[in-house]
Amino acid sequence: GWVPVYLIFRSSVCQALVLEIGETVQILEKTEGKSSSYVHLKKSTVSNRGLCETVVPLEDPIITETTSTLQEWGVLWKQLYVKHKVDLFHKLRHVMNELIDLRRQLIQGHLAQDQTREIKRHITVRLDWGNEHLGLDLVPRKEFEMVDQDHISVSELYKLCSSSVRSQGDNMRQRHGDGCHVPVQHHLFINLKSFTYNTISEDADVFFSLYDTRDNKQISEKFMVRLNKNGGPKNPEKVDRLCALFTDLSSKDLKRDLYIVTHVIRTGRMLLNDSKKGLPHVQYRRPYGCAVLAMSDVFHTITDLKEEKDFVLKVYTCNNENEWFQIHENIIRKSSTKYSAPSTNYGLIISLQLLRGELDQIRRENQAVFSRALAITRKLGFPDVIMPGDTRNDLYLTLERGDFERGGKSVQKNIEVTVYVLYADGDTLKDCISLGSGEPNTSEHRSFVLYHNNSPRWSEMIKLPIPIDRFRGSHLRFEFRHCSTKDKGEKKLFGFAFTPLMREDGTTLSDESHELYVYKCDENTTFSNQGLYLSMPCCKEDFNSCPNLPSTLPFQRNPKETFWVSTQLCSTKLTQNVDLLALLNWKAHPDKVLDILGQLRHINGEEIVKFLRDVLDTLFCLLDDNTDKYGPLVFQSLVFIINLLRDSRFYHFRPVMEAYIQNHFAGALAYKELIRCLKWYMDRSAEVVRQDHIQEAMRALEYLLKFIVQSRILYSRATCGMEEELFRASIQELFQSIRFVLSLDSRSSETLVFTQAALLNSFPDIFDELLQMFTVQEVAEYVRGTLGSMPSTVDIGQSMDVVKLQSIARTVESRLFFFPESRSILLPVVLHHIHLHLRQQRELLICSGILTSIFSIINTSAMESSVQEEVEMMVESLLDVLLQTLLSIMSKSQSLETARGQRCPQCTAEITGEYVSTLLSLLRQMTEVHFHHLLNNFHSKEELKEFLLKIFCVFRNLMKLTIFPRDWSVMRLLTSHVIVVTTQYLSPALHKNFSEADFDFKVWNSFFSLTVLYINQPSLQLEPLTQAKRKKVLDKYGDMRVMMAYELFSMWQKLGENKPHFIPGMMGPFLGVTLVPQSEVRNIMIPIFHDMMDWEQRQNGNFKLVEAELMDKLESMVSDGKGDGNHRELFGLLLLEKIEQETWRETGISFVTSVTRLMERLLDYRECMKGDEMENKKIGGSSNLMNFYKSEMNKEEMYIRYIHKLCDLHLQAEDYTESAFTLLLYWELLHWEDRPLREFLHYPTQSEWQRKEGLSRKVLHYFNKGKCWEYGISLCRELAFQYETLYDYQSLSWIRKMEAAYYDNIIEQQRIEPEFFRMGFYGRKFPFFLRNKEFVCRGYDYERLEDFQQRMLGEFPQAIAMQHPNQPDDALLQSDAQYLQIYAVTPVSDITDVPQLERVPERIKSFYRINNVTRFHYDRPFHKGPKDRENEFRSLWIERTTLILSRPLPGISRWAEVERRELVEVSPLENAIYVVENKTQELRTLISQYQHRQHHGNINPLSMLLNGVIDAAVNGGIARYQEAFFDKEYINSQPEDTERIAQLNDLMQEQVHILGVGLAVHEKLVHPEMRPLHKKLIDQFHMMRAGLHQVSGSTCWVNSPRGILTTHSHMSPESVRLIHRHSPMNLQGSIRQSSSSLSSHTSSEAGGNLVILTDGLMGEPPEDTAHMQVGLTCTHTHTQPSPSSSSLSSIRSTSSQIINSAPSSARGHFLMHFDAFHHQNSDPPPALPIRSLRKSPLHPIPGSPTSPQSALGGSNSTLSGSASSGVSSLSESNFGGQYPDPPVRNDAMEPVPSHLWTPEEYLDSPYLHIHYSGPEAESLDQVRPFHYRNPVSHLHPHSHPHDSLPPVSFPSAALM
Repeated sequence: GWVPVYLIFRSSVCQALVLEIGETVQILEKTEGKSSSYVHLKKSTVSNRGLCETVVPLEDPIITETTSTLQEWGVLWKQLYVKHKVDLFHKLRHVMNELIDLRRQLIQGHLAQDQTREIKRHITVRLDWGNEHLGLDLVPRKEFEMVDQDHISVSELYKLCSSSVRSQGDNMRQRHGDGCHVPVQHHLFINLKSFTYNTISEDADVFFSLYDTRDNKQISEKFMVRLNKNGGPKNPEKVDRLCALFTDLSSKDLKRDLYIVTHVIRTGRMLLNDSKKGLPHVQYRRPYGCAVLAMSDVFHTITDLKEEKDFVLKVYTCNNENEWFQIHENIIRKSSTKYSAPSTNYGLIISLQLLRGELDQIRRENQAVFSRALAITRKLGFPDVIMPGDTRNDLYLTLERGDFERGGKSVQKNIEVTVYVLYADGDTLKDCISLGSGEPNTSEHRSFVLYHNNSPRWSEMIKLPIPIDRFRGSHLRFEFRHCSTKDKGEKKLFGFAFTPLMREDGTTLSDESHELYVYKCDENTTFSNQGLYLSMPCCKEDFNSCPNLPSTLPFQRNPKETFWVSTQLCSTKLTQNVDLLALLNWKAHPDKVLDILGQLRHINGEEIVKFLRDVLDTLFCLLDDNTDKYGPLVFQSLVFIINLLRDSRFYHFRPVMEAYIQNHFAGALAYKELIRCLKWYMDRSAEVVRQDHIQEAMRALEYLLKFIVQSRILYSRATCGMEEELFRASIQELFQSIRFVLSLDSRSSETLVFTQAALLNSFPDIFDELLQMFTVQEVAEYVRGTLGSMPSTVDIGQSMDVVKLQSIARTVESRLFFFPESRSILLPVVLHHIHLHLRQQRELLICSGILTSIFSIINTSAMESSVQEEVEMMVESLLDVLLQTLLSIMSKSQSLETARGQRCPQCTAEITGEYVSTLLSLLRQMTEVHFHHLLNNFHSKEELKEFLLKIFCVFRNLMKLTIFPRDWSVMRLLTSHVIVVTTQYLSPALHKNFSEADFDFKVWNSFFSLTVLYINQPSLQLEPLTQAKRKKVLDKYGDMRVMMAYELFSMWQKLGENKPHFIPGMMGPFLGVTLVPQSEVRNIMIPIFHDMMDWEQRQNGNFKLVEAELMDKLESMVSDGKGDGNHRELFGLLLLEKIEQETWRETGISFVTSVTRLMERLLDYRECMKGDEMENKKIGGSSNLMNFYKSEMNKEEMYIRYIHKLCDLHLQAEDYTESAFTLLLYWELLHWEDRPLREFLHYPTQSEWQRKEGLSRKVLHYFNKGKCWEYGISLCRELAFQYETLYDYQSLSWIRKMEAAYYDNIIEQQRIEPEFFRMGFYGRKFPFFLRNKEFVCRGYDYERLEDFQQRMLGEFPQAIAMQHPNQPDDALLQSDAQYLQIYAVTPVSDITDVPQLERVPERIKSFYRINNVTRFHYDRPFHKGPKDRENEFRSLWIERTTLILSRPLPGISRWAEVERRELVEVSPLENAIYVVENKTQELRTLISQYQHRQHHGNINPLSMLLNGVIDAAVNGGIARYQEAFFDKEYINSQPEDTERIAQLNDLMQEQVHILGVGLAVHEKLVHPEMRPLHKKLIDQFHMMRAGLHQVSGSTCWVNSPRGILTTHSHMSPESVRLIHRHSPMNLQGSIRQSSSSLSSHTSSEAGGNLVILTDGLMGEPPEDTAHMQVGLTCTHTHTQPSPSSSSLSSIRSTSSQIINSAPSSARGHFLMHFDAFHHQNSDPPPALPIRSLRKSPLHPIPGSPTSPQSALGGSNSTLSGSASSGVSSLSESNFGGQYPDPPVRNDAMEPVPSHLWTPEEYLDSPYLHIHYSGPEAESLDQVRPFHYRNPVSHLHPHSHPHDSLPPVSFPSAALM
């Protein structure tokens, strides 16, 4: 059984199946007693029994398809939501719910056949809609069901896919309907919902009708509704059932100016507003109102609706009853003076719906509508299509108007007309009057009354449905009464009129207006004897036709009174046509027969088809009566009637004609005359000029043959087969005449062309008739002779050519062609004609249609033995010409495609598709025998070669051009299957005929190109398909790529000695095949490369060609998205295995290794370049590949290409410096020579010098944008040299100015120092160029560690951040994951690269600190030996790791790979020196920036830095350093550290001086609100300084290595001033050593205080201080300093002496917060998660000037100075990027602290500013910033003592 599961079952039981709803389970065994309500058993069949068997349920295929499609959609539907395609998501859900409901209805199986078809149609429409919108495959269908492609030809499959795209439903093929379009009928449903009115209060009749304003006539009957005075239906049963269907509206009617017109007639008093007029019991029908609705406004809103739509009709009243007859026209024309508008709440509410189709079909589909007592309201007259069974006999009578005398009365009459229908015997015919559909018929009708009107115009129509048997002899009588409103309210009879319904000649009353005589009578007149008045004339025509009237008549006519009526007959039984009646009654006037027959073609077609059988009987009766006399005319009449039935209006009468021929026709002798006349007409076609009658006869050929054959059958039956030979001879002669007509040259006669065309059109229709009398072979011979008699294509015009082919097409589609015995006769002649057309490329579409039909028939008859011969015949006749045609079409298609830049235009695409499917059909039908015959029948190898080249070319084009749309998967797979099978049949012939000595490169190359294209086809790549679809394809066809790969490999092996012809040409294509993601294909194809290498080695002794070709092609193919890691491994594995045995093993292995390494990088590059990847990854992949091409492949062109690709990536990321360095790589390859260079990439053809110059300018531009002017300067000099050599002074001037501008920029412009980060990429999931490697990355401006970490994790979303800085172990390196290790590192600039001059500006030095750096370090704290419990700093060591890069940063990328690492340990004391020195440098830099006005308006960074340093020192930090290293016990125990201790002391003192100046600057800039903070800082500074002084007072330094420290007893803090000379940066932490000299004026006096000078320190007493020079032995007056020394100028200076002295106090230092390590000093800190652990000791995080923060805290504040790796996390602040720089070059500050500190004391000191000769600095308001000395400037010989106290100026907005 087969089980769809209805519940999801999940269980922990190990033997259970996990199932989803709708999954199929095949039950193999059933245990009794176990049943479940969860499963539903179905009957099924098992196909393909075995391991891969398929269970197919025995149910309607549509149900099965719906089930599987819904399951497939279910998955895709959810994905729509994920992809935010919400609109389609909701639509699809709705469609899926509809499908589930329709499927349920189908499964229940309680539907009628028509309903089942309709549901299937709805299902397929929805399935196709969903498949199209979800991008799924098109499902070709026939009769709603999926077709099995094995059971139909490829051509048929193509037709189904193209013409029935998205399931067009059931295409009814009507054998005879080619020339006839049957009109669609429309029907208007109308439902009266309510009539809200408030003024009538009387019963009312409401009449609805359709009115055509263009023709001013009513086109439908009336629909009548009777309402009571409350507005409800008068008949209570009709509540909610007041509806009608206006039927038989044609499409033409819908385009007319139609209106729904509604008339309301009330029944009651004469006047509504006058109760006196008329007694209550006397009722009059009186006009009330009218409403209209324009259908043009309605049709477009109700056309596609499935339900009714409501409309409101306002009812207007007539102002003058004389205008009542045209009130609707006045309303339509908006003649508002003639009617009155109603109140707003007054009107009719109706609902409308438009229905389409046959009435019977609508009745079935809308049973609910028809169950509501629907009133069928017909059109006046016949509909467009008259159905044979539709019997009507309706006479529509309109009471038009009357003219009556006043009759002596003072006022005009109120006239009422009563209508009766009376039979010949005088009885009134019951129920023969209908006022409108919807109400029962009546026996009399009373017209409405127009008040006081002697010339009333009623225009009131009624229908008289009189039985046909009562029509003859019946008449109408009209009685006229005056309705008095006085006295008794009597209705007095005053006259009457009458008219018979049928004339004397048997015709009915004609459709026109009739003026009737009015005869006088009175109330007492009785009409019991109608014979009295029937003998009188009823109208003028009647009077004229009755000359012998008696003088006295029973009734007197009133000559002044007349009455007009009009009639319209709609009858299938009665006729108003005199000629038709004369024909039917010809025996009454036999002498007029010829005239009557002549008049037949003038009779209305409607009349003839109504009496079709009678007319035909009459004609054959005439033929029997006198064949010679009447024969030709009867033949003409018969032709006329047959052609009449070709009209679409009478098309449905063709079955009536056929039924007549089969069942009623009795002319046994007629065939002789019919054949004779027909032959006579054909024979005359060569002579007659006017051939209309001949053409008509040709068009009627089918039915003429039917009459002939039936007549012969009747004759044969009557005479037992007499005259058989005569009959056969006459038919033979008839065919000779047909051939004669067709063989005539019609090029000179247009009329003859039409005759031949008519004959050819009718010819295929006679086959079935002939088959009744002759054998299949006989008929086939007749047809072959006829088709063969047609002139060739060259001899006839194009239109005739088309007709001829259409006739052949219909011959092929006829029943005759289905017989194998007739096919063997007809096929050669058909193929002959097609062959001629294809050769001349004429009428290709029709020819393809004929071939499609032939293949369809052959496919269905495939089991018959004759089919093999037919296929053989088609191969011989068509195969070659088909290939030629296709090549021609495809070349046109390609040229059009190229011209228009689009896919094949529709015209050529359709033809291409047709012929491709035709060729495939033929090839599919061919067996091995056919191929064998074909290949052996070529006369020469040249012919065979041409054929093979053609077919291979066509196959290649099939794969190149988009012949079939993407979703035609069925067609694409079938095409591929046919191609591979055909190729397998053809390849032996290729090998047999064109190998070895007969080798032909062209054919073999064509074959290989085909196989390569074939395997690479997108439609054959199964990997992207869903599992179910892949299985379906593999089950049906297998993997066709593998089949073709085996064929390719086999043919390659058969090439033998000719293989070198394809080396290296086929390398690329074969490589493309190996890149197909199918392992078996790769296993087959990769060994071919070994073969190629072997042959190349044999021929040339190496395989450089193979290598070069492979490398080139690999790059382009991988970048196109082909290839994967599996291919790389397989390529290496298979080739190495083969190469192992070769003599050239080593070079082979080297080659294979190179290829795999290249592929590795190409794959990485492709992965990185994916659209959603980050810039860093793309840049990394590009530079990795670029370096590989340079270093390992030595492919300069590829190297240069990737240089430019990398440059473009840098530009996109705005990495201008890296762009410049990247372009420099190309620049370095070029020389300053005039060698011409070809056009390359975006470079034009130019000389090498020009290209290098252009490149230089571009590089300069990028260096400028990247603010790396130092690098640009050297390039400027290079260019200047070149320009100077060429005497190009204009360019030289330009480049020198640029160089000067660069120098200005260096001095003036602020540059942000980036941070550097070390990254480790561990795990096998990273790309090769990153895998298990470490890099250092140059961060972006202002980018901090946490930002960088987030960015990198964003680029590698799968990566796991490592939480420690330790080196990973092997397990982690080999894991299938991604681990990312990131921490900050500090650049270590090579000491030789740093300008050493002391007074170089900070911004110059900072560039060399962070550029051209290859060494970086980071520190890890640890305790060596036992941890010092009292002071942990004594045992706290630093493990310093130095990373050496493979290339300096910045460079061609922001990343550089780490080449090696070095590890050193830093002692606690060295660490302390390092920390203090760096913090001092940070302070100096930031304070200098504020002095240079680089931080306008934002003092936060300075506040935070000062607070951090001072607060840390005050809170015990300095004391801890002093305790640790200034302790006597430590000094004594570590004598080798004496110099370092002194250095630490110096640095601490120096930091105090710097802090002093910083506070002075802060004082000037601080905002009033921040004064409390400033005060706190000053207080803490005092405490800090006091602490330092205490220590210095109790400590002395002996035997200092510096040689300038001496012992001193009492040195008061007041008497000492310290000044620091700015020393060069020492990033290695070594002791700074440099000479210093003092140049002073002579001092007038010497004081008792001591001046202490150290390296960078000088003490002097205030006012009367003796100035000294250190390192000089004599006193100078006006000393000229040398450029290499620093000098200090004072106001007064007396004597100089060298004194060795100890400083009066130890210097303070900056202490880090080491709280993070108090409890766990031995463990390394985590690497990433905490901000405080993310900085290296030497490169702390600078704060951001753009984010003002509290000076006292915040997680990002530099005041939160927690330790990182045992060192400071406080920042070296580099701000000012947002502030303009003044063009001054100032020195750093040199503070002089005092124990009684004031800002002025520091700022006003005579030693604060060191001024050098040169241009004056810009004058400032209060304090001039210190000047750095420019190392390249010349010093002025004079100093300016009075300039040593410059004022400091800062912006007014100090701290916001």
